[in-house]
Amino acid sequence: MPILSVVMVAVTSFGLTFLFSLAVKKFFPRLGLVDKPAKYGLSRKPIPYPGGVAIFLAFMITILSYFTVSDGLIFDPKVSMVLLGATLLAVTCFVDDRHGLSPFLRLGVQFVASVLLVIGGIGVSSISNPFGDPIILDSIKIPFSLGDVTFVFTLFADILTIVWVMTMVNAFNWIDGVPGMASSTGAISSLILLLLSMRAGFHSTDQTLAIVLSATLLGACLAFLIFDFPKPKMLMGDTGSMLIGFLLAVTALISGGKIATTLLVLGFPILDFLWVITRRILHGKSPFKGDLWHFHHRFLKAGYSEGATVVFFASASLVFGMLALLLHTEGKVISFVLLFAVMITFATLLYSRKGV
Repeated sequence: MPILSVVMVAVTSFGLTFLFSLAVKKFFPRLGLVDKPAKYGLSRKPIPYPGGVAIFLAFMITILSYFTVSDGLIFDPKVSMVLLGATLLAVTCFVDDRHGLSPFLRLGVQFVASVLLVIGGIGVSSISNPFGDPIILDSIKIPFSLGDVTFVFTLFADILTIVWVMTMVNAFNWIDGVPGMASSTGAISSLILLLLSMRAGFHSTDQTLAIVLSATLLGACLAFLIFDFPKPKMLMGDTGSMLIGFLLAVTALISGGKIATTLLVLGFPILDFLWVITRRILHGKSPFKGDLWHFHHRFLKAGYSEGATVVFFASASLVFGMLALLLHTEGKVISFVLLFAVMITFATLLYSRKGV
């Protein structure tokens, strides 16, 4: 895919997100679509919410425009299912942002969106193994029919795909506790995946969809960050954060899979996700009930500003993302262990401080 086309996709997404964000900023307050700061003990005035609508609209228009104008690939099953899954997730999250939905309903929608990807042929057939041969995931295939259409359920590959997508969606949603976290981390993650997808001679399959998705997301996240960085002029809500997590998960899976790279780039959010769920379960609490024990919350509790917290997490994603570009599988494993050690060190320092 020509570099000029990639730049045009990113610029288009950036411009559309910026314009839609301006519209959200102007019209959402008139429609009563604002957050409730007093509910969380904040003294500021309400701001537009959920601004993630701007990201969703820009994403849809950019993707539809590119694939319709280029090769008519909009009818490709992968593209169609990505758009359908993203729409289902965004609409549900918009309703949830405004009225609140059952966590089980939200998980159900995430599951359906993940299954749609599987139906579209998106998944991973094997995982690189630094200690030997790749781990094959598509050895067990179970065919079933729905009317005149026959599907093949690939047991381990499809289960991993569903778990991966749902984990990414929720992990990304949980880092949105600080304005600017989701948009900055999303921008860096999509940039790393874009650079990896464009690497010449590195892939055996076509990377067009992965490149277009990552370029679109990069432009959208950068534009929204203008409105989202502390002090925010609007909040993206689950409508934006879950959509970003979903699209990053999809991009990591397409054309051979880049899960190891994504694990490094999003190491902090994913480890935080696992830590918080484990802690809630060990304390006899529902894993779906929110609290203030996320890593970024402990940063704020320790006295760091929202801006400093965003910069720290974004910097960590950028450093480990660059390592992911430079290292092979063995190096990525070592880097992830290092990332885990860094997080444990910071967590120990933060949680051991009096009052934190």
